[in-house]
Amino acid sequence: MPPIIQALSDIAPGYDALFCDLWGCVHNGQRAYPAALAALRQFRAGGGHVVLMTNAPRPSPAVIPGFDRIGITPDTYDILVSSGDAALAGLQAGLVGQRIYHIGPEKDDSLFDAAPTISRVPLAEAEGIVCTGPFDEDTETPEDYRGTLLAAKARGLKLLCTNPDLVVDMGDKRIYCAGALAELYDQMGGESLYFGKPHPPIYDLARNRLAALGISDDRILCVGDGIFTDIRGGVAEGLDTLFITGGLAADQFGPDVENPDPARLSAWLLAQGLSPTSAIGRLR
Repeated sequence: MPPIIQALSDIAPGYDALFCDLWGCVHNGQRAYPAALAALRQFRAGGGHVVLMTNAPRPSPAVIPGFDRIGITPDTYDILVSSGDAALAGLQAGLVGQRIYHIGPEKDDSLFDAAPTISRVPLAEAEGIVCTGPFDEDTETPEDYRGTLLAAKARGLKLLCTNPDLVVDMGDKRIYCAGALAELYDQMGGESLYFGKPHPPIYDLARNRLAALGISDDRILCVGDGIFTDIRGGVAEGLDTLFITGGLAADQFGPDVENPDPARLSAWLLAQGLSPTSAIGRLR
């Protein structure tokens, strides 16, 4: 059972950098959490470096403009690394070919703006698939894509998943992400390539961007609410982890989101087969 802390400052002196998740930790898709922003500012004021690490399927320059809308200010972080950044490198390396079929909404088109050698074509002409999410995240589920994925599998196409998250909460509404479609493709016998948490490419990218600061792994803390993305990824990379219980799994730990029930948390973590270094209700 990991210790449940009351504030990031309780453990901050042990770390020089945070790999901090965004959705569910710093914001809920509609607004930033003031206490989380204050915690990040305090960590930076103490000499720490904040790497915002998000599974957003767009390159980081396209993610930043949305910060103003939800209230994330530049004084809360030093570096932004997105799964879109990592996926862009894979796309440019030709891992799914040069002619691809895109599954995803128009808001993710910036990924292809940054890869001008890649052509988007109909599925019948594609060498591979890039999935950034459902076309309509408000109404669609992975099952809506079974026919498309079956056709892709029959042609032996690889699927590049730019966001391994299965779901996120947009305010009070839960929506599916690209990871849910990629998971279905894998279950059908297709092959998916993943570039966000918990997979290595995004961590390699974050470490490279921290390299000039000389920060060692034992001084990095991964912060997140996704047990199978943020926490599994951090554990696999040999990094300490702080599990935000008040995010995706908040309903598992009792009625007080800010203060998870220790017995419920212990039993739930045992069932997941993962144990973070520490836990907290909400980032504060």
